[in-house]
Amino acid sequence: MHKPDDSRLDLPLANEAAAIDFAVRLAQSITPGMVVYLQGDLGAGKTTLVRALLHALGHTGRVKSPTYTLLEQYEAAGLHLRHFDLYRFRDEEEWEAAGFRDEFDGHNVCLVEWPEKAQGLIPQADVEIVLEILPSGRNLTIRANTETGRKCLSVLQR
Repeated sequence: MHKPDDSRLDLPLANEAAAIDFAVRLAQSITPGMVVYLQGDLGAGKTTLVRALLHALGHTGRVKSPTYTLLEQYEAAGLHLRHFDLYRFRDEEEWEAAGFRDEFDGHNVCLVEWPEKAQGLIPQADVEIVLEILPSGRNLTIRANTETGRKCLSVLQR
């Protein structure tokens, strides 16, 4: 684990079990209103990480990828979670028509895959998680952009 400062953490993930372990730790630091960006190439493990996070928070049902619906809603551990997959997102009119802006209400936890597709429409992330595919496993980089994000990161660094 490499800890260059209090706003970034690099973590190698050897396999899916390591990603699940990370999600369990992340679940301990999620607070209402957080915005989490998940970035990485197709197949990097973004949805797998969200699924593990939701299960770590106590969600027992199926966790679907919102690739076609763009948004799936969940409730777990007293939190209202919104899982966005913006890979197929096209334009601002679609955003407004779907009412997505209302989901970023300061209470919902918003987990956003492919946030760059809605640049300028969504709030700044408290935490950005970048998954990089390596020849063996993944590298996860987590960056804190706000005080809420730094508190989250401090929990993960323990």
